[in-house]
Amino acid sequence: MDWYPLLNSLRIAAVSCVIVFFLGILCAYYAARLPRAVKGALDVVLTLPMVLPPTVCGYFLLLIFGAKRPFGMFLAQFGVQFVMTWQGGVLAASVVAFPLMYRTARGAFESFDETLAHAGQTLGLSNTYIFWRVRMPACRQGILAGTVLAFARALGEYGATSMLIGYTPGKTATISTTVYQLWRTNDEAGAFRWVLVNLAISTVVLLAVNLLEERRKAVKR
Repeated sequence: MDWYPLLNSLRIAAVSCVIVFFLGILCAYYAARLPRAVKGALDVVLTLPMVLPPTVCGYFLLLIFGAKRPFGMFLAQFGVQFVMTWQGGVLAASVVAFPLMYRTARGAFESFDETLAHAGQTLGLSNTYIFWRVRMPACRQGILAGTVLAFARALGEYGATSMLIGYTPGKTATISTTVYQLWRTNDEAGAFRWVLVNLAISTVVLLAVNLLEERRKAVKR
């Protein structure tokens, strides 16, 4: 059994999860401090990939990063290519997973008791110190839950990934695209094996999310 689809899926999910983690926290932190009207408009833009069909997201990515598109041609001059490469899988997974991280982190930041930050400021602590040593620890359960959900979404991504990087064994194959290709070629036994692998990983992820939720509820009590 060729384990490349699993390794590639884990690589794509891990890299995209790191990207989404920092980008989601950054956007969520500043969005939580914006006026309601501005926040509402920003939410529409940042969470749009969550409600759009993944194939539509993939189509828009092709319009932007396609080899014959202006921006894609510009990136190609520097040796950067997202179409038919695993890096393109990272891009597609990041786009579809970002809203989960953003929404979860924003909710955690909005529930943070700002008096703790004000108390730190009166003690002369810098905003950077307060963010990483006060705000983040207080919001860690929500942040961790969003990270796990984003990882799971990136790991199971199919629509945008198949549109942008396709399926090439040993190069761009992921678990999701491998399941479809095996089923399409009537290899139901092979497809079922990969379904079981994906099911096992998803079960572990859901158990982790439930554990984090229970811990967050226990802290609130």
